[in-house]
Amino acid sequence: MGALKVKQYVVGPVQTNCYFAVNEQTNELFVVDPGDYAKELAARIREEGCIPVAVLLTHGHFDHAGAAEELAAEFGMKIYAYEGEKETLENSRKNVSWMMGAEQVYHADVFLKDEQELTLAGFHIRVLHTPGHTEGGCCYYLPYEDAVFSGDTLFAGSVGRSDFPGGSSSQLIRSIREKLMVMPEQTTVYPGHNSITTIENERMYNPYL
Repeated sequence: MGALKVKQYVVGPVQTNCYFAVNEQTNELFVVDPGDYAKELAARIREEGCIPVAVLLTHGHFDHAGAAEELAAEFGMKIYAYEGEKETLENSRKNVSWMMGAEQVYHADVFLKDEQELTLAGFHIRVLHTPGHTEGGCCYYLPYEDAVFSGDTLFAGSVGRSDFPGGSSSQLIRSIREKLMVMPEQTTVYPGHNSITTIENERMYNPYL
């Protein structure tokens, strides 16, 4: 297993966190939620001299998936998403791109199952289906690195919205409690917006839980 270094880039009109998960031993990386600025992200990857191997989407909203196709094409990468998120990706009402005045559709190349385990960039990744923000939203857990990319499921001191199509507040809270709060307290949480946090902090201080 590689040494994880996470680089955070804030992209797009609603300040979405895009992450590069870099294996410092091999210089491989995977990208989480490239929502915008594909050219800038591609330039950054080249500047860093890294080898990008995959794009992981936590969910299909425009601010997370918007630049995935262009960035993936630039480096010949595949785009991964949870299998239940196909409709959200491909429906402009569900991916809420229409709110920005553009009817966009997105796609993924590889659809994942709940609790599926995969290895990308030398990291062991467990896929956790966490519905509530969207029907097929998921988190990517790296157990050996004590890290989870939580998308818009869990934030520092808050939780994701559940008022978009396919959302459910009760489902969202259940997802967080059953899938995320059971992780070791030292697990670093890399959310889709705002500050990075830990499972311990959210257990102690998140008013929604």
